[in-house]
Amino acid sequence: MSKVVLVTGSSSGMGKRISEFLSENGYIVYAGSRKAKSLRSKANLKPIYLDVTKTDSIKQAVEMMIENEGRIDVLVNNAGYGLLSTVEDGTDEEMFDQFNVNVFGLLRTTREVLPHMRTEKSGVVINISSFLGKMGLPLLSHYNASKYAVEGIVDSLRFETLPYNVRVHSIQSGLFGTNFVKEGLVANVATTAGNSPYKELVTHFVPIVAQAINDGPDPQPIAEAVKKIIEDENVDIFVPVGTEAEHFVPLRKKLSDKAFEQKVKKTFGI
Repeated sequence: MSKVVLVTGSSSGMGKRISEFLSENGYIVYAGSRKAKSLRSKANLKPIYLDVTKTDSIKQAVEMMIENEGRIDVLVNNAGYGLLSTVEDGTDEEMFDQFNVNVFGLLRTTREVLPHMRTEKSGVVINISSFLGKMGLPLLSHYNASKYAVEGIVDSLRFETLPYNVRVHSIQSGLFGTNFVKEGLVANVATTAGNSPYKELVTHFVPIVAQAINDGPDPQPIAEAVKKIIEDENVDIFVPVGTEAEHFVPLRKKLSDKAFEQKVKKTFGI
C-alpha cells in the first residue's frame, strides 16, 4: 500500500522537487501550497490549497486527505522564507511574519496531522530546516532564530510522539540552487537602503549568499534525504544535507563557541 504524504510549500523549489520525486517513487503526495494551481496534477501527485498561516486552510486540507485516503503517513514541513534584516531594523510585522510561517505554520500543520498519526500509531514528520538552525550569520537573525526554533521543536516533539510510533526528524539544508533569492527572501527596506549604517556589511555579505544560492547545486539531494528518512527507521534525527550543512554542522559540535565564530568570520570575510 502506497504511503500518503503531505508536503507544504510545494509550488516551487525544494517543496516542488520533494513532491515530484516522492510521487515518481510510488508515494501518494498531496502537494500543499497557496499556489496549488501552479502544479500539474498527476496520478500520484495531487496539488492542494494550503496556507500554513491559516488554521482553517490546514484543517480543510487535512480533512480532504483523510476523506480521500483514510490516513496521512508522512508530513513534510517545507513551507518557509527568509527575512533579510538587521535586528535594529526589523519591524514588528516582519518579525511576526517570519515566525508565523517558519515556526507557527509548522506547529499548526503538525498539530492537525498528529491526531491521525497517533490513532494509527504510525507516522513520520520531517521538518525542512537549515544549517542556520545551528549557527548564525549577519542580516539573517530572524531567519536563524526561526530555524533554531524548528530544531528545538524536533528535540521536544520526539518525546511526545514516541509512545505512538511517530518519528520526527529535521533536514538541515545547505544552500541549493532554487528560486529562494527571488521568491523566498524578503528584504527590509531600511537595511538595504543606501544610507543604512550597515551598508558596508550588506554590500559585502548579500552578494555572497545570493551567489551561493543562485549558483548552488540542484536540490535533488534534499528530496532523496526525505525519501531515506521515510524508509529507514534507523536514520539520524538530524540530517545535514549540502556542502554548508555537512561542513558547518559537525564543525559547530567540534569547536568551542569562540573558535567556531572565528571560523565563520574567516570563511565569510566578516
